[in-house]
Amino acid sequence: MDETLPTATVRTRVTVPLRFPDGYVTTARVHTFHGLVDGREHLAFGLGEHADADPPLVRPHSECLTGDVFGSQRCDCGPQLREAVERIAQAGGYLLYLRQEGRGIGLYAKLDAYALQDGGLDTYEANLALGRGADERDYTVAAQMLAALGVDRVSLLSNNPDKAAQLERLGVTVAGRVSTGVHLSPANAGYLAAKVTRADHALDLPFVP
Repeated sequence: MDETLPTATVRTRVTVPLRFPDGYVTTARVHTFHGLVDGREHLAFGLGEHADADPPLVRPHSECLTGDVFGSQRCDCGPQLREAVERIAQAGGYLLYLRQEGRGIGLYAKLDAYALQDGGLDTYEANLALGRGADERDYTVAAQMLAALGVDRVSLLSNNPDKAAQLERLGVTVAGRVSTGVHLSPANAGYLAAKVTRADHALDLPFVP
């Protein structure tokens, strides 16, 4: 049964030109919202000429300061963000930028988890060792944002089955799932392998350590 979804509304819509470090440029229609259940400042980036495509290509992307901004090689978040913007701009849809760092545990706790990973734990074990959930992300705000944008059916750009399951439970029809690329580096091989073995992410890795 679908969970009851509190109503959110669009607060502001503004056009923002984007330019990435590799030179890729596009334009986004950035939306802010009233009424999001966690009170955080999440954003929806409308991309492409056909954001009203049926279904639009949508990626809920969880904030990763270290990867998205500083290019950390310990994860694949930055490359996934860059890839998602271009693919959504081509197909038409939305990138939902969700302020839930470190699988929802926050920036400082994520860095504490990194220290534990340096001692041999994987990314999920490290969160649990801190007394947190393996993955605390909640996609209620993503469903609220989509509803405010008039979107109830999506093509989901994600490797994570939990995103699809949560959105479906919240009343969003996932018409199809599209995997992102594999952004493998020597520094993130164990991290990506853990996503496959511990959370069933759809990543076609050449090996699983």
